[in-house]
Parts: sequence; C-alpha cells; structure tokens
Amino acid sequence: MPRPNRFTNVVRFGPVQVGTYYDGRGRTKHVAACTAPRCDFSADYNGRAAAELAARTHRCNP
Repeated sequence: MPRPNRFTNVVRFGPVQVGTYYDGRGRTKHVAACTAPRCDFSADYNGRAAAELAARTHRCNP
C-alpha cells in the first residue's frame, strides 16, 4: 500500500493550492490543485515555477 503524500511549502493562489512533495522514488515534485467545488483541476510538475504559473492562470468553470 503506498504511503500518503506529505505536502510542504503550501501556498494559495485564489482557489488553487500549490504544494511540494517527494514521489515514491524520492524526487521532488510540485502539484497545483483547485479547491473549488466541482472543479477537478490538479496537475503535477517538475518545477515550482511551472506549478505556480498554472495556479495563477487557472480559471474554474464548474
């Protein structure tokens, strides 16, 4: 059973949260996920800048 991700350095851009975690192979990954109801946006990125850019430009259409 895989262990749950532990997110660090979490920031919020509107309804989107950006966090950093280590994947199963020990690599640093960054995720951008929207917390708005009925919005299914989330994506993993290798760079923090890419995740923050996605968070800033995300538009919800629930």
